[in-house]
Amino acid sequence: MEDESGSFWEWVIPMAFIVCASWVIWHIPAFILDFGPSSSESLVGKISSLHMRKDVTPDMAGLFGGFADALDWAALILMPILFYFGTKTVRVAKMEYEDWRPIDRIALFFGRITMLLIISMTCVMLYEVFLRYAIEQPTLWANELTLWIAGFIFLISGLYAMQQRCHIRIFLLYDAVPRWVQHIFDTIWVFLLAVFAFALVFGSYKQVFVVKFQRWEMWGTAFDPPIPATIQPMILIMVVLIAIQAIINLIADWNTEPVVHTAADDIDEAELRAIKRSVGVED
Repeated sequence: MEDESGSFWEWVIPMAFIVCASWVIWHIPAFILDFGPSSSESLVGKISSLHMRKDVTPDMAGLFGGFADALDWAALILMPILFYFGTKTVRVAKMEYEDWRPIDRIALFFGRITMLLIISMTCVMLYEVFLRYAIEQPTLWANELTLWIAGFIFLISGLYAMQQRCHIRIFLLYDAVPRWVQHIFDTIWVFLLAVFAFALVFGSYKQVFVVKFQRWEMWGTAFDPPIPATIQPMILIMVVLIAIQAIINLIADWNTEPVVHTAADDIDEAELRAIKRSVGVED
């Protein structure tokens, strides 16, 4: 992977992935009706009514005699394709972790998705501010959509932070022990993280995927987004991915030289130079 970032495809593909994923998520009720386990007639009728009310293309007939139409299937098929090419085209920026592995492309691609989601969320907020204070016609959906996107940003960025080794760490005791003891510390915390991920999925799988997801629980507002039906499953998925990434990091960093952390690590050289220039002090 070349040490450069910002190419055209590196940002277009994640944006296309976000568009396809957004379309699929919004139309998941159609796939639940087509492929979900048999449920009570009242629940099927509820999801069917919800799908008809939320469907962006209600005039398009479903394929194969089902509810999901051609656009739904196209977005679903494009997602793994875009994911594959996205992981192939992603590049490491200069400020990112240098000692990458081929499998780290997945976390890096999710990092690009997170960055674009932040831009999308900002655009939604600016649009709402303009309508509310300039035209005095606020929307009914901007606040809920912002919360929804922010939830995905918070979860997805956890995987990227784990791959970049930029999560919060306390080094006071870690740096004071020899390398073999550091290996023990690393193994223990990765094991505890894996146990936590397993326990979380084991304890809440039914509540999340049966009660929330299959019933497609909504937010209950005017916009009524499926925040409970999407964010809660995403929590379990991302916790598992973060645990896997932690195991990958443990294996990748096992034979590396120990990093000595000092107070100088907290100094941002670029920010320090900017402060000096602002007060008229030359470097």
